[in-house]
Order: sequence, then structure tokens, then C-alpha cells
Amino acid sequence: MSAIRLLVLGAVRQHGRAHGYMVRNDLEFWGAQEWSNAKPGSIYHALKQLARQGLLRPYETAPSTAGGPPRTQYELTDEGESEFLRLLRHALTSVDEKPDMLTAGVGFLVDLPREEAVALLEKRIAALEEWREEVVRRWTPDESAPDEHSHIREIMVLWVHDADSGARWARGLVERLRNGAYVMAGEGEREVDVLPPGMENPYAEK
Repeated sequence: MSAIRLLVLGAVRQHGRAHGYMVRNDLEFWGAQEWSNAKPGSIYHALKQLARQGLLRPYETAPSTAGGPPRTQYELTDEGESEFLRLLRHALTSVDEKPDMLTAGVGFLVDLPREEAVALLEKRIAALEEWREEVVRRWTPDESAPDEHSHIREIMVLWVHDADSGARWARGLVERLRNGAYVMAGEGEREVDVLPPGMENPYAEK
């Protein structure tokens, strides 16, 4: 599953209504072009595709004062809201996606109620523990494996390490959430602007 849908829907959602440059600016400030497929062209393509699919509602605005073409602003439809939440929940619980999906999910973690976020992360921990157990029980070569195949064991060591470290990170986040970290959905107002007014994005691609 591609993270670009979650990233673009989430970026539009946090503003309520946003045009492509705002979405691109936010995602570039997150460095999303480095850890996902959220390149400038992909962002604008995703906006148009999501609009065609009925997940975003487009609004054409007046031409810019600089004489450029009208900018199209977007906002989530009801279907877009449902898709955003579906993708976010999937990103936080699925353990077989690419890392960019989890990274995007963590970026929008605060858009969930605290108890739901904790429950999703606990589901992730359980899935990682189950995967670890399967690796140890079914896939790890025994000591009698031929020497020329003994390096295959390193694959299993890597999988176990990834499962352990992933579960440790998720447990830490669960603890921080239970201790009141972050302003979660329904707990009050949050600043929606990624960049303070007038601040130039130092990470923007030229």
C-alpha cells in the first residue's frame, strides 16, 4: 500500500481546505520526499486522483495576485474522511507494510482519540510478538544445518531483532500516550500550520 494517499489526505485534512502548494510544503517540511514516494509530481497527481475518486472535493479559487493561474483548493469529502481513518488505522497496526506507511501513520497519530491510538498500537505489538514467535518456531534453522547454509540464520536473527525493536518502540509510545503526551483528537485545539507564518521551508526542493 502506498503512503502517498494517507499523506495527502492527512495534509489536506489538517488544514480543512488546502491547495497543492500547501500540501507539498507541509510534506517537504516533514522530509516526506526522502522517506516516501511523496515527490512534488506525485503529490499533485494524488490530489487530482483522490478528487476523481470522490475522496477530495475541489474548489477553484481566484487567480493569484501575481497573475498566475487559479489555484485549486481541496477538502475531504465524507468518503475521504473514512478513507483517511481507514488508512491511518491500517498504518498503525499492519506489520508487513513498507516503513513509510508506519511513518506516515505516526505523523497523523494525534488525529485519533487517545484510547483508540493506544488500542491500535497494542494490536501492533501483539502482531509483532506473534510474528517473532512464528520465526523462532518455524523458520529458524536448527544447529544441524550445513555450514554452507548457516548464514541463513542471520536472516532470522534480523527478523527477530526487527520484531523486538518494533515492539519496544510501540510499548514506549503507548506508555507516553497513557501518561498524557500530545494533544489527541477531542482534547483541545492544535496548531494546524506546519510552518509558522512567514517562515521559509528550509527543506523544500527547489
